[in-house]
Amino acid sequence: MISIHHYLIISAALFIIGTFGVLTRRNIIIILLSIEIMLNAANLSFVAFSAARADLGGQVMSLFVIAIAASEVAIGLAIAVLLYRKHGVLDPNELNLMKD
Repeated sequence: MISIHHYLIISAALFIIGTFGVLTRRNIIIILLSIEIMLNAANLSFVAFSAARADLGGQVMSLFVIAIAASEVAIGLAIAVLLYRKHGVLDPNELNLMKD
């Protein structure tokens, strides 16, 4: 039987992988994907606690997180495309928007 501890360990591992991706990568698209991994880790925790307590609150919260993640992807990808068209790079270290 899989207990809540197993789900929380996998959720923590996903969150650590996402954090590592955000802190070390130099591509805006990869950073957005890493943020998505972190949001999915939070969703897994919400659903695990919801199932353990037999309460639907965690699953409802997970739906809100999914909606926020979808809007984040749409807006983030649009910004990344505009930055690439204007500057020609997607490296956040090379983008200095204060000079424009």
